[in-house]
Formats: sequence, C-alpha cells, structure tokens
Amino acid sequence: MSPENWGQLVTALLAATTVAAACSWSRTGRDVWTPATLLLLAAAAGVAATPADIDSGARAATALLVVLGAAAAVLGGGPVTARLFALVDRPRADGTTTTTQGAGSVLRGGTWIGVLERAAVYASLVAGWPEGIAVVLAVKAFGRYPELRAAEDGVRTGAAERFIIGTFASVLWAGACAAVVVLVR
Repeated sequence: MSPENWGQLVTALLAATTVAAACSWSRTGRDVWTPATLLLLAAAAGVAATPADIDSGARAATALLVVLGAAAAVLGGGPVTARLFALVDRPRADGTTTTTQGAGSVLRGGTWIGVLERAAVYASLVAGWPEGIAVVLAVKAFGRYPELRAAEDGVRTGAAERFIIGTFASVLWAGACAAVVVLVR
C-alpha cells in the first residue's frame, strides 16, 4: 500500500471511531458501541503505527484527520469513562460493593468538564505542547478541590476516587486519540 492509502485507512478508522463514539451516548448503545469505539481506536492506532512511511495527503485531508481525532476524543471519552465506572461500581463476589455513584451528585458537571478536559488535552498534544496537560489538570484539580474536600469531611463518598478514575480515563482516551493523529502527521 502507498503512504497515502495508509493515511486514508487511518482517517476512515477515525471516522468510524467517531460514529461509534456518538452512538455510545445512548443507553441502548452503551454496551455495544463503547467496546466498538475502543476497538476501532485501537485499530486506527495499530494502522498508524505500522508503516514506516505514512502520509495523510493534502492539507484538507490532514485537517479532516485532526478534526476526526478531536471528535473521537471529545465524544468517545464520556462513554468510555462511564463504562469504566460501571466496572468499578459492580458488586463483588461476596455481595459487597464499593461504589462511587454517590460521588456523582457531589461532582456535578462532570460530563461537561470531561468534554472540555479532553478537548484541551487533545489540542495540547496535537499542537505539540504536552505541557498543556499539566495546565489542564491543575485547573481541574484547583477547581474541584473545594468539592472534594467538602465531600470527604466526615463521610466517605468516594468523590476523590471518582475524580481520579474519571480524570485518568478521560486523559488517557484523549491522549490515545491524539497519538493516532500525531503518528500520521
């Protein structure tokens, strides 16, 4: 295959990732489309990392690749993070449960904060400024600190755990989407 064909394949896989991510936001689609989103992004990463020479094509094709990567980062991170919370919150074999669900009411606005966080992390990495991740995480931590501190005073809500798990999942997802684009460019 030619370097342009490799770039077109990555673009097509990122487009499929974005569509699957958009479908993941529905309740019925979450169980099917979230794993599909993960697999499609992994396939895109594998294809982007395989050839020694890959070309995204003309300027418009590169712009499309960057936009699709951003859409996949922003849209896919929410359902992936929610799916991870579902795994964390499931009952154990002995019947006990350690849940972070109650923390969702303490950490209001998490979906929108996650969307903005993923967009900022993706933009920082694609722009070649990885230090931007530190800025994003610092702003998020300082902004959430009062809520986390209040939630943990006197009662264990799991808010800190939910904050950390959600942040890591969100940042890793955005970083993976950015890595695919950076490998092609």
